[in-house]
Amino acid sequence: MANKKVVVCGAGFGGMEAISYLKYKLKDKVDITLISDKDYFLFKPNTIYIPFGKDPKDLMFQFLDSAKRLGVQFHKASVEGVDPSKQRVYADGKYFEYDYLILAMGAKMKPEEVDGLGEYANTIWTPQEMLKLRDSINRLVEDTKGGKHREVLFLVPPNNKCSGPLYEIVFMLDTYLRKKGVRDKVNITYSTYEKTFIQAFGPRLHQVVTSEFERRKITGYNEYVVDKVESNQVKYRNGKSLPFDVLISFPPYYASTYLQGLRSDERGFISTKTPTRQLVDYPNIYAVGDIGDFPVKQAFLALLQGDAVAEHIYSDIEKKEFVAEFIPTSMCIMEQFDKATFAQVPLQLTGDPQRPVEVRQSDIDQYKVGSSKIWRLGKKLLGMYLPWRFKNCKPFHAGPAWKTMEVGLKVMMKVLAS
Repeated sequence: MANKKVVVCGAGFGGMEAISYLKYKLKDKVDITLISDKDYFLFKPNTIYIPFGKDPKDLMFQFLDSAKRLGVQFHKASVEGVDPSKQRVYADGKYFEYDYLILAMGAKMKPEEVDGLGEYANTIWTPQEMLKLRDSINRLVEDTKGGKHREVLFLVPPNNKCSGPLYEIVFMLDTYLRKKGVRDKVNITYSTYEKTFIQAFGPRLHQVVTSEFERRKITGYNEYVVDKVESNQVKYRNGKSLPFDVLISFPPYYASTYLQGLRSDERGFISTKTPTRQLVDYPNIYAVGDIGDFPVKQAFLALLQGDAVAEHIYSDIEKKEFVAEFIPTSMCIMEQFDKATFAQVPLQLTGDPQRPVEVRQSDIDQYKVGSSKIWRLGKKLLGMYLPWRFKNCKPFHAGPAWKTMEVGLKVMMKVLAS
C-alpha cells in the first residue's frame, strides 16, 4: 500500500513537534510535506532576552537540512486555503494533496484593536518588535543617567488570554535597571484587564506576582480595561488614566491565517475536539498550537498538542487504540534575571468566554509553583535542549534524552516547587 500523505502547515512548536514525533513513531511509513512562509525555526519564548542584548540570530536555526534528513519535503509558501472535499491545501498558487492535514500556522498580534496602541506602544511578539523595545530601554537608561525621572507603564489589553512574557519582561526590566544603578529614577506600573495577575494560571501565580511587585516596588492594577492610548497616557474604561514615557504592551491576538470553510471563532481560531485536536467537522484535519481554539497560547501546550496529533495519526494508520490524548497542562519558567519562577498548571476549559480556563481541580496535586535562582539554570537548559532536538530531527517528548530531562525536572519540582 502507498504511504499516507501528511501535510503540515507551519513550522513553530506544534508543527515541528508533530513532524518529529510522526517520524519517530512511523519512520518511513508516512510521507510528510511541510509548508511554511519561513525557512527557519524561532525559539520564541526566549525572545524576551532580545530587549536586553540577545542577538535574535541565536534563537533561530534553518531547518532545511533537518527536513532533508527526515525525508520531509519542504515548501516555502503561505497557506491560502483548504478544500476538505478534495483533500487539498493551497499555498502560493499550488495545491498539495493530503490524507492527514495538520494546521499549525500560529497567531498574530492586532494592536490596531486598541485605539493608539500601535502608534504609541512598544509591542512584543516578533524579534523586530523586541529590537525596537531594546532601543526604548537603552534610551530610558540614557535619560535616567542624565538625571531625568521616567514612567514605564505595562499594559495587558483584553483578548490576550496568556500574557506571561510581559510579566517576565517587567521583572527583568526591574532587575536590569537596578544593575544599571538607575532603578530609583524609574517608576514602573503594571496594568491588566485580568481580575487576577496571570489569570489563566490560577491563584498561586497571582500570589507570586503580587509578592514580586511588592518586593520590587512595582505598582500593579487589576481590572484596568484599556479604552484608548494617547501620546503620554493610557485611558481606561473605569475613568482612570495612567501616564507613561515608555509604554510596553502585549496586544490582542488572532489567528494568523483565516481559512474559509473551516469552522472557527470570531478571532479565526479553528474549532477542534480538545483531546485529539481534530477539527469538529473534518476528522483528518488537525489544528495545533496558537491557531487552534484552546484559549491559552503557549509553546509547551503546542508541544503537547503536536504529540497528541502525531499519536492519533499513528494509531489510525497502525490500527491501534488511541490513548495519548491532549490533556492541557501548562509548564513554564518565568525569567526575572535575579531568579526565575517555575509553574506547572493543570488546566481545563470552563465555557466562560471571560475566563475560559481554570486550574483543573481533579489534578490539583500537579499544580506546582516555585521560585529560585536555580530555575534560571533550568530555563537555560530548556532553551538549549529543545532547539537541539528539533535541529536533530527528534521530538521533544520522546527518547532517552527526554526521559533523563524528565527525571531531572521531577527532582527539581520536588525540591524547589510545591
